[in-house]
Amino acid sequence: MARMKVLLIEDVPNLGLAGEIHTVAAGFARNYLMPRKEVVPASKGAVKQAEDIRQSTLRKRAKERSNAEAQAEMISRQRLLFEVRAGDNDRLYGSITNADVAEQLAGMLDFEIDRRRILLDTAIRDLGLYNVAIRLMPDVTATFKVAVVREGEGWVEAEQRQAASQRAAEAKDGDE
Repeated sequence: MARMKVLLIEDVPNLGLAGEIHTVAAGFARNYLMPRKEVVPASKGAVKQAEDIRQSTLRKRAKERSNAEAQAEMISRQRLLFEVRAGDNDRLYGSITNADVAEQLAGMLDFEIDRRRILLDTAIRDLGLYNVAIRLMPDVTATFKVAVVREGEGWVEAEQRQAASQRAAEAKDGDE
């Protein structure tokens, strides 16, 4: 299999950071990375540019990090309330997904939220209070509160339901 050396112009997930030189499969470089303008062949001239690319990327990453930290601060102060229909056993008719959370969070803030960045293992299918995390950058994460209540209820009812379920769990642990 033919391989070739390439200089990364941009950060490429699972490969490396801008300014680094890597050896990759020739087809991967030619058919995927080069059309996306993420790499250039590692010629002598390109290798000399590698340090300039690395420095500009570090400056760009520092600026993005400060923006992400500011966004994380704003997000961590948010409290989302979802009013939904639910059965008698507190199970939802449907579910709340990371796309729903992203849509409502973006509506409260003045910037876009990518649903794939919301760290929700499974869709929310029960009434209650949830701590939801969002990863803005690999090392910048914010956590905010989400309350899922019946139609017509608010934060007070969500907190009361949470306290009641905690008391029931503590009573159950005390019996064992």
